[in-house]
Amino acid sequence: MNTEIIRFEDFELDRGAFELRQRGRVVRVERIPLELLFFLAENPGRLLTREQILERIWGKDVFVDADNGINTAVRKIRQALKDNPENPRFLQTVSGKGYRFAKFEVVDKKLEIVSAVDQTTSTSAQQEKEKEKGRRRLWPLWLGVAVLLTVAAIVARPLLRRKAAPSSGKEMLVVLPFVNLSGDPQQDYFADGMTEEMITELGSLDPRHLGVIARTSSMQYKGARKNTAQIAQELGVDYLLEGSVRREGERVRVTAQLIQARDQTHVWAGSFDREQADAVKLQSDVALAIADKIELTQSHEVQERLAEVPPVNPEAHLAYLQALQVWDLRTKQGAERSVAALQRAISLDPNYALAYAGLARVYSLAPITDVLSAQEAMPKAREAASRAIALNDSLAEAHTALAFVKAHYDYDWAGAQGEYLRALELNPNDAYAHLFYSNSYLSPLGRHEEAIVELKKAIELDPFSPPIQSFLGRTYLWARRYDEALAQNLKCNQMFPNFAISHERLAHLYTYTGKFQEAILEESKARLMAGEDSEAVSRKENSLRRAWQSGGSRGYWQQVLQLARLPDNPPEAYTSAYGLAIVYTRLGEKDEAIQSLEKAYKERVLAMTEMGVEPAFDPLRSDPRFQSLLRRVGLAH
Repeated sequence: MNTEIIRFEDFELDRGAFELRQRGRVVRVERIPLELLFFLAENPGRLLTREQILERIWGKDVFVDADNGINTAVRKIRQALKDNPENPRFLQTVSGKGYRFAKFEVVDKKLEIVSAVDQTTSTSAQQEKEKEKGRRRLWPLWLGVAVLLTVAAIVARPLLRRKAAPSSGKEMLVVLPFVNLSGDPQQDYFADGMTEEMITELGSLDPRHLGVIARTSSMQYKGARKNTAQIAQELGVDYLLEGSVRREGERVRVTAQLIQARDQTHVWAGSFDREQADAVKLQSDVALAIADKIELTQSHEVQERLAEVPPVNPEAHLAYLQALQVWDLRTKQGAERSVAALQRAISLDPNYALAYAGLARVYSLAPITDVLSAQEAMPKAREAASRAIALNDSLAEAHTALAFVKAHYDYDWAGAQGEYLRALELNPNDAYAHLFYSNSYLSPLGRHEEAIVELKKAIELDPFSPPIQSFLGRTYLWARRYDEALAQNLKCNQMFPNFAISHERLAHLYTYTGKFQEAILEESKARLMAGEDSEAVSRKENSLRRAWQSGGSRGYWQQVLQLARLPDNPPEAYTSAYGLAIVYTRLGEKDEAIQSLEKAYKERVLAMTEMGVEPAFDPLRSDPRFQSLLRRVGLAH
């Protein structure tokens, strides 16, 4: 069934705009979950097997973790629709088989739900009573969530409507996702990878005069039927590059056109046909053509690099592009698969510098994705980054990864600064280099104004990145600018309502301003967004509320300590040794706090670099033991 708009209850799926709306307001859903939602909703009442879903969304032979990818996408769909898997209104799990979306009828060429997920199964009166009891039990939680979202919408709406005007005076360009013309969905990873590599290539052309929107924000428009004028307005860009990729056998054909936003004129168009081994050279040729048309000036170093692009091993290049795809899942399994693909690329081509740089990036963030501990991952990241730099010193991402290791593991602050500055010199258009320079170097050293400037540069380059938007709120918190932190957190939650970390960070912020009721509500939202069962979330919320009402802030923190010891907690909850040190400090238990910090130091917990600016540790700052830890981490003044 192919239709432009699908309606169910107060939701509306718009294929043309590629978006989900509730009561006319856009519900932000990531690309893969939204694509799956369209697939399910366009096949109402029909069982779609996991195999069918995998082939449709990722391609049957694509290098992806099927179980985790599908499970994650389904969980995010349910979060967006607020659909309880135990009593689903829309999406039913068929155990061991797949999923079925609710049945529809066509009304004025639009679709509306007219029945529950399974019309053939009658519900007993007792079951209905139990459902109603559950709804009554949970309504205070959902009412609170609704109130907070409304407040967030009111605060953030003026920010969201404002055009993203660059502060740097640069021309801005977006590379729209290349269209896969192969006729084979499993080749999507190739088109997506070429898009990302083109973004990197263009970003290094003339960074003083050209800014290039990052991949996260660019890929928001994959499959969207928005016109270029609308996209240009949303991103605040001057130029758009549209393209298509066709890969047949060992040959790659790319067709691209450059569009000027202000009058929608086509500035340039071209087609390039190359052997796959010359795919990287193809990207350089496109970049040079664009540079000529918009009168960019390349440095001698850039000109040499573009003129002397060596061929790549075709199979190694494919493995590298597959690694980019699964890394974009931002899950533990995705990171593990990315490592495997990158190692395969390196085994095929031991001198493939990009693969080493990618491996360094994945390893450096492995403690965050829970793949490896810092003690296991960071030496591997250092080795891979160093090898990449030895092979090709011009790879900004390799310098960024090495800087991250030097800051968070070696506590080599001078070395970290040198690597970050080298990365930004090579590619000032790398949004994540600005992000990490801000939160892994400038903020820990108390250079808050510079850190905020860097994060705003990152947002200019990647406005639709949840981590970057969220980290600006955290940076304001470290600077003790709580009002601005609140405004930024509310804006982020409005833009990305399903981003669990942002709700958890807002909960933390509320504890600093004494708003424990609001903190409890945001904590519950973080747990729901992280996939915890709604009944369990309700119980935990009630326990926090009772503890706070009976014992004030101390009662609240005592209950937080109990919850931190349970297996289910949202990202950035107080579960690590560093997090527990914060809780102990809030309880006034200084000895336990210092012991936890010593444990975190021994484990090289990444957050140890934040202890110099973490407001919770203010009561410890005069303690000689805390000062000793600061010296060992290189943060003593």
